[in-house]
Amino acid sequence: MKTITTQKGSIIIAEREKPELLRGHVLVRTTYSAISPGTEMIFVKQASDEPVTLGYNAVGIVEQVGEGVTHIKVGQLVACYGAPYVHHAEWLAVPANLVAAVPDHVDPMEAAFAGLGAIAIHALRVADLRFGESVIVVGLGILGNLIAQIAQAAAYRTVGLDVRVDRVAMLQERGLTHVYQSQAEMEERLPDAVGRFGADAVLHCASGPGEQLINSSLSWIRDRGKIVIVGDLTARFSRELMFGKEAQVLISRAGGPGRYDAGYERDNRDYPVGYVRWTEGRNVEEYIRLLAEGRISIKKLITNVYSFDEAVEAYENYRRPTETIGTVFKY
Repeated sequence: MKTITTQKGSIIIAEREKPELLRGHVLVRTTYSAISPGTEMIFVKQASDEPVTLGYNAVGIVEQVGEGVTHIKVGQLVACYGAPYVHHAEWLAVPANLVAAVPDHVDPMEAAFAGLGAIAIHALRVADLRFGESVIVVGLGILGNLIAQIAQAAAYRTVGLDVRVDRVAMLQERGLTHVYQSQAEMEERLPDAVGRFGADAVLHCASGPGEQLINSSLSWIRDRGKIVIVGDLTARFSRELMFGKEAQVLISRAGGPGRYDAGYERDNRDYPVGYVRWTEGRNVEEYIRLLAEGRISIKKLITNVYSFDEAVEAYENYRRPTETIGTVFKY
């Protein structure tokens, strides 16, 4: 089967054997997979002599279920998340904990971003917001856009900030009124957006040097508010500013509890819901539910659809300034 890899900074379509179906896993024939540009371009830039498989978001048809799988059936369309089981490949063998059934009326291309959806949901869970509280989302690429939409769907008071006017406009079209291209304008209008005490949390989805941005955001939050780093942002900031508000600076890692736990993923041993309410798999299910109920949409974020054989061009778009936001491979 074909799969997309990177080696020495190049994109290579490689031939691999069809994956073996393990107990607790399902065999999926991929119909679409979605690029996660932040993570995948880091792998491309850091690629060495050893080939590395790319991707962790996909959707496809279940062709076979492994022993012990009861809630997923052959013939179902499912969304899948999580490397090394999910990548850009024609066939995937995925732990049943990491798939979610996709209703017929949900666009499979939107469902293909299930991993990013779970990551967005988990970032908001790390912020631990309650009804009526507020959040500022900085960086409105596909992940930040998703976080802002989900925050709005949860009735949080939501503010967005990005230097690109097209990204700001997309969220304004979704009904978010406090989305800004200018930091100065956002700061001026912040009391109207989040109240006089400041925001409860700031979620950073941007990448690069973080000192100036994090220091600024420490002035946006309330006393004992939270800063959550979601993107590839360096964690340098002023201790004095942090101390002044006894702020929490947190990291959000991947899609939720279960990630990087071989027992949960490879062995497909779910956590009891009474002890771990939200796992990465349950976050994937929530992303699909939000799509199914029309509470979020990323149709306008999907700017490019490529065939599998056009992988080099698809990744090249992210090396240069373009209007590209979301990219999907069609199988």
